[in-house]
Amino acid sequence: MPGLTGNSFFEAVLEKSFGKSIQIKSTASQSGGCINNAMKLHTTEGNYFIKWQTDIPEDMFHKEAEGLKLLAKAGSIKIPKVYAYGKLEGKYYLLLEYIESSSPNKNYWESLGVSLAEQHLSNTSSSYGLDHNNYIGKLPQPNEVHGDWIHFFIHNRLEYQLTLAIKNHMVSNDFVRRYRQFYNRLPDLLPVDKPALIHGDMWSGNVMVGNDGMACLIDPAVYYGHREIELAFTQMFGGFNPNFYNSYQERYPLDSGFDERVEIYNIYPHMVHVNLFGQSYLSGVEQVLRRYL
Repeated sequence: MPGLTGNSFFEAVLEKSFGKSIQIKSTASQSGGCINNAMKLHTTEGNYFIKWQTDIPEDMFHKEAEGLKLLAKAGSIKIPKVYAYGKLEGKYYLLLEYIESSSPNKNYWESLGVSLAEQHLSNTSSSYGLDHNNYIGKLPQPNEVHGDWIHFFIHNRLEYQLTLAIKNHMVSNDFVRRYRQFYNRLPDLLPVDKPALIHGDMWSGNVMVGNDGMACLIDPAVYYGHREIELAFTQMFGGFNPNFYNSYQERYPLDSGFDERVEIYNIYPHMVHVNLFGQSYLSGVEQVLRRYL
């Protein structure tokens, strides 16, 4: 019995997805992030990737599938194909193309930088947000549309996570006061840019090397946002190779002073981690508040 279920569940998912019986020859456990079970299915029809869970919001895999499709439509970076999602035997599942990992080619980071710049440059919107809400990790991510980035960033990102942290008893009254006071500084600190399609959760764990030696993006939290928040997100947990940033800048230059703004944008993922994993992640937010208040 691999994981939480047996091959009968996987074969039932395949039959429901493709309308025919597909035999599983073998399975292999995969990383499914911090909340999901995942498996490689080696079948008579090829390989597939499936992740499943019982205790998640019922639309979470649906929203993930929509995000993957939106990024795939942009056509800039490899995205695994979505085959199906749904619920079977009390389990929610998402069935995807299996991406065979390999070693990066010699131009891996440069190519990723250019490709992400192309995505941001060519896929824009008249407003920030998305036509539906989705998730970042297992937390809801509201995407109510706004015409102003500062307003969107405060209400749909910073304030929403603060409200969760208050509900979860993660923050003090003094922290809440200073955190909200910081909102007044943002119009003078963050530049204006047109809304661009962003992955939304682009840390190193959500970028893998495909069998062609090029990057493939997984586990998105997409919306149309300021592209600087995407680049800032890549610097969480160590950051990417310098060649990635240099290539991005050459293709689609950022406004001067971006390096100083990274910690501001990353208040959002820090607060996400506070709500997912605990108060130890508050230190990154406190550092920003002390700097600007």
